[in-house]
Amino acid sequence: MKEFKESTNPCFYVVGISHKKADAQLRGKFSLDNESKTKLLQRAKSVGIDSLVATSTCNRTEIYGFVRHPLELEKLLCDITKGSINEFQSVSYVYKSSDAIHHMFRVGAGLDSQILGDFEIISQLKLSAKISKKHGVLNAFVERLINAVIQASKRIKTETKLSSGATSVSFASVQYIKKTIQDISSKNILLFGTGKIGRNTCENLIKHTKNKHLTLINRTRDKADKIAGKFKVLVKDYSQLQEEIEKSDVLIVATGAQNPTIDKYLIQNKKPLLVLDLSIPKNVDENVRELPMVSLVHLDRLSQITDETLETRKLFIPIAEAIITEIKNDFECWVDNRKFAPTIKALKEKLEVFASAEVESQRKKTNEFNEAQAEVISAKIVQKITNHFAHHLKDDALSSKNSLELIKEVFQLDSEKYV
Repeated sequence: MKEFKESTNPCFYVVGISHKKADAQLRGKFSLDNESKTKLLQRAKSVGIDSLVATSTCNRTEIYGFVRHPLELEKLLCDITKGSINEFQSVSYVYKSSDAIHHMFRVGAGLDSQILGDFEIISQLKLSAKISKKHGVLNAFVERLINAVIQASKRIKTETKLSSGATSVSFASVQYIKKTIQDISSKNILLFGTGKIGRNTCENLIKHTKNKHLTLINRTRDKADKIAGKFKVLVKDYSQLQEEIEKSDVLIVATGAQNPTIDKYLIQNKKPLLVLDLSIPKNVDENVRELPMVSLVHLDRLSQITDETLETRKLFIPIAEAIITEIKNDFECWVDNRKFAPTIKALKEKLEVFASAEVESQRKKTNEFNEAQAEVISAKIVQKITNHFAHHLKDDALSSKNSLELIKEVFQLDSEKYV
């Protein structure tokens, strides 16, 4: 295990694992469902971490947060998942400060996905940030950063063709079915699990196969009923799962459970059955491969399937990176300006105290003193002086630290209370 040496101040880190170094089985050990995400955030808050966002998809599990050392984030994750710290560190990555910011932009843009241009991670980031805010562990920096990543993602999607063709596992799975199963429109397809991947797969099946023999099953029937109402497909109860599998030519599993939901004992088919497991961790037990009539394909294999537009999509990477650079620079400028804000606010309040005292003094000394006009004039002077200092700090980046300290000393400011 890596040595843990505390630093003085928290920094922004990302720790994670992805498809690049960790296979599906290992990624499954560190996946987070909604319950474990909540537990993670609660533990983070209890140990004094003021900002943390956790995302977990079929491709990756990542934690973004402000800590003194990245091992704090690694321990939080490993304490509530099934993998050990040594397993995690053998395949994990760590980015700090500007590198962590750049990594988040690349992930949000689909440049780091299993399938180039897959933007499904954006909805995960949005939801994860919302959950973190609900639990009181989302500071202004991370919230602003996620909004900037979302902005970059939207622009890349609309201004480039990076997302043309097969850009998601759900789409790739449908393409695989079409290539593998003859006369797919007449086959019986069973979709087990109606989470985000399940919903997307259902939509792609209807759009691209013209199949009218699609059945949905979910542990909670009302969720399946909502999707069925939208797409006009058949829904069966969870208790009918084995019976429906037996009728099927294709079984798609996207349940998002932490343990396998399908094994060889549940499959009694007497005809060929193609099983696609789109889940992390794996929701189909490897023992189904022992069945002579069953073919099992996991999402990692589907993600390797490319279409003819992949080379075209690669041409748009430089444009996507230019968009990221532009929005990332805006974000970093905002961060720099925030460094000056506490001092500028403290300075303005100190000048307002001076002005107020002088107005009061002149009111007592001067007959027919126009207090209202004096306050307007003094307010304008205070604002001009404050703006002058603010522009100096922003424009003179090299000596801004020395300037800040000088301003604090000269005006005897306590800017810490505004941080």
